[in-house]
Amino acid sequence: MSAAERLRELLSGPDILATPGCYDALSARLIERAGFPVAFMSGFAVSASRIGMPDTGLISYAEMVDQGRNICAAVSIPVIGDGDTGYGNAVNVQRTVRGYAQAGFACVMIEDQASPKRCGHTRGKQTVSREEAFARIQAAVDERNAGADILIMARTDALATEGLEEAIHRATTFASLGADITFLEGPRNEDQMRAFCKAVPGPKMANLVEQGDTPLLSPQKLQAIGYKIALYPLTLMLAGIQSMENALASLKRGESAAGIADFPHLREIVGFPEYNEAEKRYAGD
Repeated sequence: MSAAERLRELLSGPDILATPGCYDALSARLIERAGFPVAFMSGFAVSASRIGMPDTGLISYAEMVDQGRNICAAVSIPVIGDGDTGYGNAVNVQRTVRGYAQAGFACVMIEDQASPKRCGHTRGKQTVSREEAFARIQAAVDERNAGADILIMARTDALATEGLEEAIHRATTFASLGADITFLEGPRNEDQMRAFCKAVPGPKMANLVEQGDTPLLSPQKLQAIGYKIALYPLTLMLAGIQSMENALASLKRGESAAGIADFPHLREIVGFPEYNEAEKRYAGD
């Protein structure tokens, strides 16, 4: 069963999918080891970790797909990949979908922001016209239907630029074009979340950013509203930053860092025991 097939199976199940965001192979492996069924490669987090720059369209397609290839190879669970705007026009969207499928992603997210895009929970966003937004998703769906083994998640940021009615119209049209999952970015209250879930058919994703715009509802509440995926895109990165800054402060004071993982645990996570066993198996007499 391919990654896309596994994700389709999970989406057809009864439970909401709590989905942490990853940004490299190690964070993806931690998500899998913790027992989560799906991971999400966050564009914000990859831009921060790989180039140390904001999620404002500065990171390239090649950098994102390369990071994704390493992430997907490190785990056996399905990974959803942030494909931003598709990196150009509709033809570029098709290349992005094809490249993400070849990298091993189960699903690619394509959005309707104007380029250069920016994080959905920041200010100054702009969205493209309806026609261009629909063309992007149609191109993505056509590439999937032509044989790319990947699901399509269609995201709209139109709530921030044109209001809820336009955002729901776009999401509903995305679903009618054949998008497998829809995503309304940045609802500010439960009423907006309920209106979206009531109006738009098919699986829907909620994006839960700590100190972001959307209420941090429990997975159970989100499922009752009508969501299928509860995404936590930055939780691991925020937790890691806090821990690393605490450790650095201890070292700066001339102290040993407290509250850190054991070295043997790290060796286990990255696969030293399996490597050593394989090395023994192929060692000569």
